[in-house]
Amino acid sequence: MSKYPDLIPRFFSAIIGGMIIILSLLWSEWGFFAVFLSISCLTIWEFYRLMRLQSYLPIRFLGVTIGALLFTITFFIESDFLSNQHYVMLFPLASFVFLIKLYKKSDVHPFINIALFYLGIMYVAVPFALTNLLVFHSGEYSYEIILGLLFLTWANDVGAYFTGILFGRTKLFERISPKKSWEGSIGGAATAVLVAIVIGFYFTGLNEIEWISVAIIVVIAGTYGDLVESHFKRSIQIKDSGTIIPGHGGFLDRFDSLLIAVPFVVVFLKLF
Repeated sequence: MSKYPDLIPRFFSAIIGGMIIILSLLWSEWGFFAVFLSISCLTIWEFYRLMRLQSYLPIRFLGVTIGALLFTITFFIESDFLSNQHYVMLFPLASFVFLIKLYKKSDVHPFINIALFYLGIMYVAVPFALTNLLVFHSGEYSYEIILGLLFLTWANDVGAYFTGILFGRTKLFERISPKKSWEGSIGGAATAVLVAIVIGFYFTGLNEIEWISVAIIVVIAGTYGDLVESHFKRSIQIKDSGTIIPGHGGFLDRFDSLLIAVPFVVVFLKLF
């Protein structure tokens, strides 16, 4: 156990965080709204904080505000309280970043910071906003798809983690993430597919083949999401994106797989 000192805090953090998310989803659409909006805002803020550690100056408050509004507007559109036309409110608001930087004399890299501002929205805010399309996929609120997606993501992570510890030999992408192995990835994939089969018996929002397809998407996109975030951290020479979640790091560390997987799952469910 001393070989893996973060295992116990990692376990308890996962249990507590997982229970908060699960109970919020089971409670109602308002539980989903409150928890996922909070996670979205905190993750965007964390992304901008990391950029500021590198002496970049993306406008955090405006970025978080736009991310929160994007999530909120999408929620009310998908729940039939608003029409799609309300998205246009975001465009002039997002353009304010140019005006702010125009008057920011101390900013020596204004367009790099503008690019990072929009990157935070695209990388973090958009995927979280898209989770609304999953919970209202059937036309009314249902926790099945988003909860199933989380179960598959967690199954992939847990399966990969322990299989990698026990059998990991062949490096998956050593330049970016030296600890990841092909054996771990295969173990994570097998665990996710098994969980997808079980989910198919209880969650009827999708059939069994669709759940297995979602599991495959989660494994591939989620693995790349983890690698993307590892590449990001390596580029700014940090180990974790934060310290708020014991054993896991920050919100980007915890939800990196979801950020890449959600858009692909949404496309699969909408088009296929």
